[in-house]
Amino acid sequence: MTSLRGGCDLVMKGGQALKFMHRQDRYKMSTLDVTRAELALIVLYLNKAEARDKICRAIQYGSKFLSDGQAGTAQNVDKSTSLARKVFRLFKFVNDLHGLISPVPQGTPLPLVLLGKSKNALLSTFLFLDQIVWLGRSGIYKDKERVDLMGRISLFCWMGSSICTTLVEAGEIGRLSASMKKLEKELKDDEKNHNEQYRAKLKKSNERSLALVKSAIDIVVAVGLLQLAPKKVTPRVTGAFGFVTSLISCYQLLPSPQKSKTT
Repeated sequence: MTSLRGGCDLVMKGGQALKFMHRQDRYKMSTLDVTRAELALIVLYLNKAEARDKICRAIQYGSKFLSDGQAGTAQNVDKSTSLARKVFRLFKFVNDLHGLISPVPQGTPLPLVLLGKSKNALLSTFLFLDQIVWLGRSGIYKDKERVDLMGRISLFCWMGSSICTTLVEAGEIGRLSASMKKLEKELKDDEKNHNEQYRAKLKKSNERSLALVKSAIDIVVAVGLLQLAPKKVTPRVTGAFGFVTSLISCYQLLPSPQKSKTT
């Protein structure tokens, strides 16, 4: 009888051990699946040329912040990274040329249309002139004075496009706010968070608010690069603001998380 009871206890302990091992294997598999999914997102992110450009931009402006315009390792990293980034932007001006001639959504007010097209034209000009600057900095084009002039003109174009972007985003946020208020009147307080249309508008408003902040800060960065206010916007201030907008750009390029399927 005692041996039978001992055998039963042994079988129960063995079953518990098997269950524990099975649970451990499931935990390891789920952890592996999560790690694999996260690595896949990182690969997807780094496969974007735009994402790599913005990471390099963060390095560039972080180095500018550290150097504060003084000669040294940080300034060398700033200059070399700036030159390397120009390769990522070869023929990128075509994107904004396409946006310039593309039709706008129906119902967009004329001032916002004009500002949007101006932004496309200025940004396309900046990217085109930036290629000439790259040719000069890499030693292919020898006229240094013309290269410096083209570089300065291109920066003014970028500052103008940032101003246009700021105004466009402010106008679009105003339009979204008005449509959301109209929708709020039709919905009850507890229905807002469950209404797909309202949630989509709220998400769009948050995205445009972030883009507004980024473009407004980029105006200050352009002022620093052009040295329009050298006493107030120092290389360190320019580097700090440029680093912040680079991080915002990196965040904006993150892949959207997939919605979990519910049954």
